[in-house]
Amino acid sequence: MNRDELVKTAKAMVAKGKGILAADESSGTIKKRFDAIGVESSEDNRRDYREMLFRSTEAMRNAISGVILYDETIRQKAKDGTPLAKLIAAAGALPGIKVDKGTKPLPFCPGEVITEGLDGLAERLKEYRELGARFAKWRAVIDIGPGIPTYSGVYTNTHALARYAAICQDCDIVPIVEPEVLMDGGHSIEQCSVVTTDTLHSVFNELMAQRVELDGILLKPNMVIPGKKYAGGPATPEQVAAATIACFRNVVPAAVPGIVFLSGGQGDEEATANLDAINKLGPHPWHVSFSYGRALQAAALSAWKGADANAPAGQHAFIHRAHMNSLARDGNWIPDAEKSAS
Repeated sequence: MNRDELVKTAKAMVAKGKGILAADESSGTIKKRFDAIGVESSEDNRRDYREMLFRSTEAMRNAISGVILYDETIRQKAKDGTPLAKLIAAAGALPGIKVDKGTKPLPFCPGEVITEGLDGLAERLKEYRELGARFAKWRAVIDIGPGIPTYSGVYTNTHALARYAAICQDCDIVPIVEPEVLMDGGHSIEQCSVVTTDTLHSVFNELMAQRVELDGILLKPNMVIPGKKYAGGPATPEQVAAATIACFRNVVPAAVPGIVFLSGGQGDEEATANLDAINKLGPHPWHVSFSYGRALQAAALSAWKGADANAPAGQHAFIHRAHMNSLARDGNWIPDAEKSAS
């Protein structure tokens, strides 16, 4: 393990004004998004869409520090024959790779799942590093509902996260540790805080048990936010920020260089406003940034519509959202910026 390289890479991924583009949608997920705009989810169309994003030089250079890729994407080449990973690197960002293999039902824990993919991980990481990857991502899923999450569900998932992180560091790959408490249910912001706190306690207990170097990881968690079906309605950005920082200051060690929040189904501007409110409460012990997928891409995908002629419009939409989140990453976003920058 090259600890100095891991620390340097982790710090670069949370550089001032920058965050991470999550372009690691599985084939099934991106098909749903393509279906919504009436575009066939062929390998060429997936390649063209992502190439359009990665060639958005203004966004990539000014607002994106790294891009999480799917197995198919890290192996693909642009129309001119340039590997997509090299396009990302040429724009000044770091290529990364999603390495988990999705979730399966967790035995004897109804309603809970376990993320798979540890078998053969070291060998896959060595290949991904040769393909250009410098960091990886593994997502654990924690749901809130009647009787869940259980201790077994939280422990099993966080133990797997820690094993993944240790294997990554042993292969000189920075692990993004993603324990996502879903926002799909009817829970309150207080319930989310309790479950997020318990989950993160378990995450860091397991990381330390596996001897993971905390200054060579990034944490990709949910914000503390009420569920979409909560009877009391949504929380304000100020409420989300206060609850999130109160939780994270209790459980996330200062040794962790950065927290890159997932959007978790929030709307585009909602995710930006909440990130901005969190940073306005700073300074924090860690850099606080974003690792957004749909919240960065939805507008670009709608503008692109699968046509080469629409690539400039798609890039413009991506540049706008990337810039808005760049401002929020430093606590400099205001609602009026949405109009002035669009």
